[in-house]
Amino acid sequence: MSHFVVNKRGFLKDEKPFFFLADTVWSAFTNATLDDWEYYVRYRATQGFNVLQINVLPQWDASESSFQIAPFAKKNDGTFDFGNVNEEYFNRAEKMVEIAAEHGLTCALVLLWVNYLPRTWATNLKKTHEFPIDYVESYTSMVVERFSKYNPIYLVSGDTDFPDEEVISYYTKALRVVKEKDPKALTTLHVQGRLAEIPKKLEENPDLDFYMYQSGHNSQFQKTAYTLAQEFYHNKLPRPIINGEPCYEQMGYSRRVYGRYTRFDVRKVAWQSILSGASAGITYGAHGIWSWHRSGSMFGSLLGEAFDAPYDWRVALKFEGAWDYAFLKKFIEENQLFHLEPQPIVLNNTEEIRAARQEDTLVLYVPYNTVVRLDGDYSEYTVTAIELETKKNVNLKCEIEEGITSISMHDFVGDCIYLLKM
Repeated sequence: MSHFVVNKRGFLKDEKPFFFLADTVWSAFTNATLDDWEYYVRYRATQGFNVLQINVLPQWDASESSFQIAPFAKKNDGTFDFGNVNEEYFNRAEKMVEIAAEHGLTCALVLLWVNYLPRTWATNLKKTHEFPIDYVESYTSMVVERFSKYNPIYLVSGDTDFPDEEVISYYTKALRVVKEKDPKALTTLHVQGRLAEIPKKLEENPDLDFYMYQSGHNSQFQKTAYTLAQEFYHNKLPRPIINGEPCYEQMGYSRRVYGRYTRFDVRKVAWQSILSGASAGITYGAHGIWSWHRSGSMFGSLLGEAFDAPYDWRVALKFEGAWDYAFLKKFIEENQLFHLEPQPIVLNNTEEIRAARQEDTLVLYVPYNTVVRLDGDYSEYTVTAIELETKKNVNLKCEIEEGITSISMHDFVGDCIYLLKM
């Protein structure tokens, strides 16, 4: 059976470098029919995705489902009876994970989304089904025992903050049980958008394998794609880092701000994350896939961060930005860039241009055309600019003066990756 291990700042799968390219499909277990799921999985596998991020429990802001199925029996007040498991729900979920595995996709399963825990930002916003802490061990054991044969990754938390010690104890319990039941399984915490740190008790927990942050969907804070990568990169305990929830393609801006994220927007945060320290992988999202939306159904836009309406999942599946993420993965793999280290060498008056190095290879992301100035002599490097939307490429010239390298402008109008090689 295939398995993963942490390799410094990245991962190995079956002893080969593994670049984590995930799609966000939080609501799959409650919303997708098996036939639709088969079609979706086959399409994403064809594109080169290798991970699917799914919430084990119902997503609190999912779109309306065409059928009713829940993981637990319900009490008279409509809340879950967490001691009464619905085997039908988990049998169906297991079948979906099996289908994904048959197509070479690993499922990254969220155990406890933020709205299930007491006193979190989500529970304070709207009470749903509060998960009793006494059930964490039995629930986690059941999930791991059922799914371990498919070698999943575990996102122990979902969109969480850490308001008190009790919430932290939920996650420490779940981490411990995962490792007891499946020691080879990789674990992480999916944290609240723009959260720059996790509690010391969790950061230093040996059962935590990698960091996952989210730059999120607030249009005022998109620079967190690279600022959070930098902060986690410089943590005392180095681990692989992934931006597990950047802005989603065609998602409306959060807080009911008018506008939607474009193909360019989601591509920009991906490259900025990768070149700023979060180089182990990246997660894509399409507005309509994560909530598994069908035209005419209701969407939970009044919950969470209040997003504009999603597209039908069949439309969202074909958004072009997913191909840009697939190209990013292909670029990393073809150039064997599994150990990129961020470089503070860009002298332009902007933080938007990002740079990273691996041995004698330097990679720059340049969102808008300009003469790029670098601290150091790179005159011996060949410079290839690749326009990311068209994939056209051209060689650029370098000039050196007083220890500063200037790379000439190109003739493209879109954002570019510069590949500098000795």
